[in-house]
Amino acid sequence: MNGSRIAAVGHYQPAKVLTNEDLADLVDTSDEWIRSRVGIRTRHIAGPDEPVDELAAHAAAKALAAAGLTSADIDLVLVATSTAVDRSPNMAARAAARLGIPQAATMDLNVVCAGFTHALATADHAVRAGGASRVLVIGADKMSEVTDWSDRTTCVLVGDGAGAAVVEAAGEPAIGPVLWGSVPEMGNAVRIEGTPPRFAQEGQSVYRWATTQLPPIARKACERAGLEPADLAGVVLHQANLRIIEPLAQKIGAVNAVVARDVTESGNTSAASIPLAFSKLVEQGALTTGDPVLLFGFGGNLSYAGQVVRCP
Repeated sequence: MNGSRIAAVGHYQPAKVLTNEDLADLVDTSDEWIRSRVGIRTRHIAGPDEPVDELAAHAAAKALAAAGLTSADIDLVLVATSTAVDRSPNMAARAAARLGIPQAATMDLNVVCAGFTHALATADHAVRAGGASRVLVIGADKMSEVTDWSDRTTCVLVGDGAGAAVVEAAGEPAIGPVLWGSVPEMGNAVRIEGTPPRFAQEGQSVYRWATTQLPPIARKACERAGLEPADLAGVVLHQANLRIIEPLAQKIGAVNAVVARDVTESGNTSAASIPLAFSKLVEQGALTTGDPVLLFGFGGNLSYAGQVVRCP
């Protein structure tokens, strides 16, 4: 085995749906204002008794079932999250306990909105190096818990959820080389900090960076996979804002690709957004087995990570 592949994906969202009209009862906003600026119609919000690790475990259980595997088949659990309340046990350990996974290594990665693609690359490296045989890679965030619901510039953006993938060894690489990096000097443009922690961002700075600096980086990720952007069947970008997703996808040049627009119904779910949107496209049949798909995360720390994967 000289590569790895995504064997299956799964996703989970809390039952409670918060509409733009609901938000208009909380802050000075409207459905038209929100849709015209960020493209979001609804978002799912977890209750106080639904912690991050529970969201993660639900999504992971679906991915395991889709792969035809049991908890005992997993030897590494990676959870990408930036909204864990406690320092220890980490969310990976708690999710593993919920799933009944025995003796797995468990690690959290905090790279905010680019967390899942960083974790996927880490899983690929671990499998190819022989450090793991099957890995659960989960992106899970409860952004509602770090949001100021009186701030209309941020509360209209966020949602909660989780997405997961099972990564395993493969004879031919089906997870392309990662292209990752960051702009540390601009790291404060997206923040979750303070006591209690609160999400804040410099929206215009993030918009300009994402739409001008990221397209050539995303194209480079395709080049590393030996593909042209026009060869892509799907593009799943971090679901930050429809006004970022659409111009970024256009500038990448993926003219034949299905572009994920799950932000419209899920909002910005941070590390969950890419696996959540990817899993939905697979479930809907918009992508088929073997399709080349660009996964590209970006955001907090002004970090980014992207790779081309083959659809399970």
